[in-house]
Amino acid sequence: MRNAYLSTLYDLASENPAIMALVADNGAIVYDRFRADFPNQFINFGIAEANMVSAAAGLASCGKIPFCYTIIPFLTMRAYEQVRNDVCLQKQNVKLVGIGAGCVYSTLGPTHHAIEDLAIMRVLPNMTIFSPASPLESKKVTAAAAHIDGPVYLRLGTGREPEIYDQDYDFQVGKGIELTGGDDVTLFATGSIAYDALQVARELAQEGIGARVINLPTIKPIDAELIVQAAQATGAVLTVEEHNIIGGLGSAVSEVLMEAGAMVRFARLGIRDHFCKGYGAHGDVKKMNGVSRADIAEAARSLVRQK
Repeated sequence: MRNAYLSTLYDLASENPAIMALVADNGAIVYDRFRADFPNQFINFGIAEANMVSAAAGLASCGKIPFCYTIIPFLTMRAYEQVRNDVCLQKQNVKLVGIGAGCVYSTLGPTHHAIEDLAIMRVLPNMTIFSPASPLESKKVTAAAAHIDGPVYLRLGTGREPEIYDQDYDFQVGKGIELTGGDDVTLFATGSIAYDALQVARELAQEGIGARVINLPTIKPIDAELIVQAAQATGAVLTVEEHNIIGGLGSAVSEVLMEAGAMVRFARLGIRDHFCKGYGAHGDVKKMNGVSRADIAEAARSLVRQK
């Protein structure tokens, strides 16, 4: 995802001199090409995330389109006051790009995990939130963010996520994408864990269970129409996210369903209100924290049994 974002940002900057790349020390190396070719469109603020966000708001007020890039906890928590007051309250045209969604920084521990950011950013007025599932989708949301006049938060993984699309598609802000059909249970997923949900659907198909997988790359505004339609079609909903079950995708989907009066079997699969535990490979840490493919499959089976 990171490389897809960087290549898209480079292309955008080559076409529009108002596009600027702002970093907080980390990411300086991966921006080598950008910095060399567009020196007047790049600023490294050092380990000063709050300053970066405030400066981005100032640049936006002068007609620039700054993309602020750093690790998610440092962007969404350390600089939260600046995001709220300088960017969202003023509706400044600032793009906040967080790297390291979920527990993908699995060897660095809870300080570098991002399991609260969707909840934190969802409550901010004027904020659009993208959570792409793959490299191709990262390109799509980056391009879309550049054309939105207002604050945008992009939640990215790292550089090793598999592709879930076998061909190009028409990305639309606020719209979900059905990845596979099924009539027994709907799996709503966001971010790189959508790949796991897709693999689980194929596994369940071998058991005679039809799992409909819907990827929701836009968390805000969310695709309420598709959520209700899919829920009513299958009668059972499982949300799948590498995030705390409080405030993230599960909360967003449940809000939509309750307001629509959709009475279906419902469960949330995510980090169950605790800090991520364990160190090691990403897949191992997901298993330690109950968000592995096996956990997704068993949660889906349980919902189907309850129907």
